[in-house]
Amino acid sequence: MTPDARATPPTDAATSARFKKQKRRDTKPEVALRKELHRAGLRYFVDKAPLKGMRRRADVVFPRRRVAVYVDGCFWHSCPEHATHPRNNAQWWADKLAANVARDRDTDRRLVEAGWTVVRIWEHEDPAVAAERVTEAVRPGD
Repeated sequence: MTPDARATPPTDAATSARFKKQKRRDTKPEVALRKELHRAGLRYFVDKAPLKGMRRRADVVFPRRRVAVYVDGCFWHSCPEHATHPRNNAQWWADKLAANVARDRDTDRRLVEAGWTVVRIWEHEDPAVAAERVTEAVRPGD
C-alpha cells in the first residue's frame, strides 16, 4: 500500500453521496444469511469482534463454537468472479482494495491461530447454501 493510500481521493459529489449510503452492517446478503441461520435453529451474535481487543468485527459470531462468519461484498473484497476496478483514481482504488484483501487474510490468520473457524461468504452466494456451510462449521458432523 502506498503511503497516502489511506487518504481520501478527490471525488465528485454524486460518488461521495453514493459511498456514504453504503451500509456497514445489515446488508441484504447478511440479513438473508441470518434468516437462513435462524430458520436452521442457530443463534448467534451480529457485528461482533470475535477476539477481545481485535477491532475487526465479524458479521455473524458463534462464540461458544468459535466460528466467525464474514459476508464479503464483491467490490470491496475483490471477488474473483465479480470484482470491478474503478477507472477514476485507479491506483488509489487498487491500493485500497488490495489492502482490504490483505486485512481479510490477516484477520483469517489471527482467528485460526486463536483456534477459531472462519467462514467467508461472497455476497452473491445463495443464502441457503451459505447457511449450510455455516451450519457445518458450527455443528460438524450433524
